[in-house]
Amino acid sequence: MTERDTELAALVHSLKLRAPQDAADLLAPLPRATVESALAALPPDLAARIGSRLADALAPLDELSGDVGSLMDPVRASFAAGATVGEAIAWLRAAPEPQEITYLYVNDAEGRLAGLVVPRDLLLNAADAELAAIMLHQPFRLAPDDSLGDAVQATVKRHYPVYPVCDADGHLVGQVRGWKLFEQQALELTAQSGRMVGINKEERLDTGFWAAFKMRHPWLQINLMTAFLAAFVVGSFEDTITRIVALAAFLPLLAGQSGNTGCQALAITLRGLTLGDFESVPVRRLVVKEAMLGTLNGFLTGLVAGAAMWFTAGGTKGDPQALTLALVIVLAMTGACLASGIFGVLVPLILRRFGADPATASSIFLTTGTDIAGMGLMLLLATTLVL
Repeated sequence: MTERDTELAALVHSLKLRAPQDAADLLAPLPRATVESALAALPPDLAARIGSRLADALAPLDELSGDVGSLMDPVRASFAAGATVGEAIAWLRAAPEPQEITYLYVNDAEGRLAGLVVPRDLLLNAADAELAAIMLHQPFRLAPDDSLGDAVQATVKRHYPVYPVCDADGHLVGQVRGWKLFEQQALELTAQSGRMVGINKEERLDTGFWAAFKMRHPWLQINLMTAFLAAFVVGSFEDTITRIVALAAFLPLLAGQSGNTGCQALAITLRGLTLGDFESVPVRRLVVKEAMLGTLNGFLTGLVAGAAMWFTAGGTKGDPQALTLALVIVLAMTGACLASGIFGVLVPLILRRFGADPATASSIFLTTGTDIAGMGLMLLLATTLVL
């Protein structure tokens, strides 16, 4: 046993004696290769508990290597198709830490992955039975150059403990433990809330001041440019606002309500993109659903806002057009929330279509769209129905 193996064995023994959080704290400052070797040597359930607490510490390293190969472990149990159950059992008995072996991989005559065998199946078959006769043929596999995003989407509904990794020719080159991919999925979901407002996913609590400034400020400038569009729309109805002053008090209310409706649809869409739900749910179906939700929510909240407008304009100011103004608010709120629901689905999908990160600053573009649609609709209705 080499000195490195001795040190690794001592580390693994120490990890087994510690609580998961203490073990994670011990591993956090160590080199990435050492962390992976130590986790691979631990029982899968313990490794998963420790790994979940290492998410924040390991995330920057994972994001530097965004493919399956960066998470790959070596294969420990690989057999030729002609190997027998008895030979596999004898090998397992002699193998160090056989409890760490999840699958026995079976290769064909050309060395390509042909199937896998779960160790418990060895007990249910005769010793002279060949592994090729009892294996699961052509198991699901990943490629080392698959992006982590694609790998997460491909495995999120499978929940296998280990995934084989094969090259373009089908040769087994490694394996990836499921908990590592689930960890990536969790990191992706937690990063979305920040990216929706222009915060780079690489920014963390300990990111330096100037580094954080350079990551955030460009998106704020873009937000300012898009906000000018909404200001231009409102400015086009300056005469209407001047003559119907009560509308000015309801512009922020309309913008906030439609913006919240759009953000709800946006969050669901981003979650669907991350989890691969669009494979089973057509885009048109989601657009129709969010449009209907936006319409119903907008109408119900519009009734409350319309009643407030009627009370404000009619009850306190005696405006004879108070009822018409209330109708304007109801219609505008309904239309704005309808539009925001549709925008919440389409914005991230359009960003992805153009090759951009679907979560990157989505809310900036969403806010601009909902403001223009909502405020423009309300002022247009007021101009048409009241003036």
